[in-house]
Parts: sequence; C-alpha cells; structure tokens
Amino acid sequence: MTARASGDRIGVVIVDDQVLFRAGIAMLIRSQPDLELLGEAGDGREAVEVVAATKPDIVLMDLRMPVMDGIEATRSIRSADAAPRVVVLTTFDLDEAAARAIRAGASGFVLKDADPEFLLAAIRTVHGGAAVIAPSATAALFEHLGGGSGRRETPAEFELLTAREAEIFRLAARGLSNAEIAEREYVSEATVKTHVSRVLTKLGLRDRVQLVVYAHDHGLV
Repeated sequence: MTARASGDRIGVVIVDDQVLFRAGIAMLIRSQPDLELLGEAGDGREAVEVVAATKPDIVLMDLRMPVMDGIEATRSIRSADAAPRVVVLTTFDLDEAAARAIRAGASGFVLKDADPEFLLAAIRTVHGGAAVIAPSATAALFEHLGGGSGRRETPAEFELLTAREAEIFRLAARGLSNAEIAEREYVSEATVKTHVSRVLTKLGLRDRVQLVVYAHDHGLV
C-alpha cells in the first residue's frame, strides 16, 4: 500500500477480484508519468479500507465481487468527506448494475475491453471533474433507470434556470455532446460549456451523469 499521490500526479486505486486483470491495469497506470498507483483491492470491503488508507483521486471499480459488491463499495466510498471519484469497470455496455453504481455516485463507466488509451483518458477526464458516459449509452441508461416519461412536480431549483439553460439541460440530458448542442443552438462550444457548468451549480449536481439521472427522476426529458 502506498502513500497519497505526490505532486500533480493522479492517485489511482484498482478494485477487481481478478488478479491478472488488476495486474494489467496496474502496469498501465505505472507507465504514465502523471498517474500513480496507490493500492489494489480484491473485493468491495477491502476497497473501502484501501481507499480510506491511501486517499486516491480515482477509484477504478469492478461491480461483481465477493464479500461486498462494487455498488455498495461505491456508495460507501462516495459518502465520505473529500471522496474520490469512481469509474466503474464493466463487461457490458450498460447493464442494471452499472446504472445502480451511477446512482450510488460513480462518475461513469468504462468497458473492460476498452483500449488502454480510452481508460487513461477516462481517468484524466473524471479527475478533471467531467463524467465518462458515451452519448450513445444515454438511452440505455434511461431504460435501466426505469424510463422517465412520467409527469412529476418540477423541483423548485429547476425554476432558477434561465430559458436557455433549461433548453441546454434537456439537450444534455438526452445525451448530446457540447459540440452537438452548440451546432443545434447556434452558439460556441465554450458558451455551451459555461451554460452546462451553471446548470450543474444551480441544481447541485456533480456532473453530466448526475444530470441524466436528475432528469429521469423528475420527468424532465
């Protein structure tokens, strides 16, 4: 077990019950000058302990493990003060377990057979405060969350959004990228990014994954 990442390096903990898979990811992490492997765990309970001891920036979390699964481990880790961000490692594009992990606080998911470059980009993206969820998976996310078409009372904080912010919220919740929203709304990507940031702040949301869940929960899409 290692100390917290030094300097500007991103501290990472790997959680997976397959030793060979962990070894491969560990080798990849160690090959990057801006990343530092702080620890590994083979089940959810051990993950909670390792995270508490090493205080990483990012946790790569498997879902199906003995003792405690990745969903409960994610919920426990994310409930702590100064919690690290969690990236789910999954075999399927988006299954029920991955959707539940997102509800528990994960910042997105990466397929286990993804290119190494994609995993590294995901770690850096999530560390930068964004989420990792492909727009093509948004429809599947809604399906696994249970729909979202029902009429419900609009939350008070949503009324604080301007008309433009509300429109951009709905487009982002449908899975459109900043570039796609910019093209549709005839504004720059920088302007879209600013609007999305304001929306997240006003609604008290962490990232675009939470935005999608929020939209589902309140029937806003």
